[in-house]
Amino acid sequence: MSTVDLDDIGFLESIDTEEMGRRISELPMQCREARSLVKECSLPDDYRNAEGIVILGLGGSAISGDLVSTLVRDECSVPIFVNRDYDLPAFVSAQTLVVASSYSGNTEETLSAFRQALHRGARPMAITTGGELADLCQREALPLITFDYESQPRAALGYSFVTLLSVIQELGYVSDKSAQLEDGIISLERLGSETGLQVPEADNPAKQLARRLQGKLPVIYGAGPLSEVARRWKCQLNENSKNWAFWEVLPELNHNAVSGYEFPGSLAPEIHVLMLSSDLYQARHRVRLEVTGEILDQHGIAHEAIHIRGASPLSQVLWAIHFGDFVSYYLAALNGVDPTPVRAISYLKRRLAEIP
Repeated sequence: MSTVDLDDIGFLESIDTEEMGRRISELPMQCREARSLVKECSLPDDYRNAEGIVILGLGGSAISGDLVSTLVRDECSVPIFVNRDYDLPAFVSAQTLVVASSYSGNTEETLSAFRQALHRGARPMAITTGGELADLCQREALPLITFDYESQPRAALGYSFVTLLSVIQELGYVSDKSAQLEDGIISLERLGSETGLQVPEADNPAKQLARRLQGKLPVIYGAGPLSEVARRWKCQLNENSKNWAFWEVLPELNHNAVSGYEFPGSLAPEIHVLMLSSDLYQARHRVRLEVTGEILDQHGIAHEAIHIRGASPLSQVLWAIHFGDFVSYYLAALNGVDPTPVRAISYLKRRLAEIP
C-alpha cells in the first residue's frame, strides 16, 4: 500500500505536471462561464421543433450528452440519443437536431458522423474549442459555440455539460434550469472548500475515500439522474487514477450483476462497491440499494454509500461529479501517477493514424 502523504502539497504539485488538480477545482468557474456562451450564439427557429436530438461525441466530450439525456429524460419533449461512433443511426433525418460535442474539434468519429448529418439535411450545430469541426461549421454557416480552455477534454466538463444543457433549454425542449444551476454551482464552491488540496486528509472526505480505494477495483452503482454520474466516476478513475473501475445502473444490475458476486471468490476481497445514494431517488431505487448491500455482505464484498448532496437533480449531478473528480485525483497520487497524461489512449490514436 502507498505511504503517500496526501497533505504534502509539494508532492501533489510535483506529480501533477499539467495541473489537473487546478482544472478540477475550476469546475464552478467553468459552469459560470458556460452559461453565457449560448446567449452569444444565434440558433435558427427551426431547431426548436426537431423530432429528436442526437449528440455526437466520444470520451470526455460525450459524457455531457449522457448526463444531460439522463437528467432531462422525464421532461424533454423529444428523445435524446448519444452517438459514439463513425456512423449515424438510420433514424437521423432532416427533422433531427444534431449537436456535435468535441473538445478538440478533430475527433475522427465525431467528424464522420457530423458530415453524415450534413448529407442527410439534419439540423446540425457544434460545441468545441476549434479544430476541423469549427472550420466546417464556419464554412457551412452553421451554429457554433466555442470556448477557450486548455485542458484534457474530461477536465472541461463544466463547459460541455452546461453549454449542452443550456442549448436544449434555450430551444425550449426543457424548462428553465437557471435557479437549479446557480444552486448547483454554489454547492460546488462549498464542496471545493471541503475536498480541495489544502484540506487535510483528517477533514477531507475525498482524500479519505481515495485511501479506502487504494489497491482496490472500484465498482460504482448509480440510479436515476445519477446513472451516468456512475459512468463519469468510472471514466475518471480509469483516466486520472490509471485504475481499473466499472459501473452499473439500478435497477438493471439487480437483474444480472448480483448473480455474479460468487465467482471468482478470490476477487471478492479486491472489490470495493460505491453506491451513489440520493434522497431524490424514487422509493424503490432506495430499497434496491439497501437490499443489494445485503447481498454484497453475504458474499463478503466491501461496499459503502456515497450520500450525494443537493436540493435538485441538477445540483446533485454537479456535486457528485465534482466529488468523484477529487477522489480520482487523490487516488492518482496514491498510485504514484500523473493524473493528466493518458498514454495508452495517445498510443492508440497514434497507431490508428498509421493505419489507413
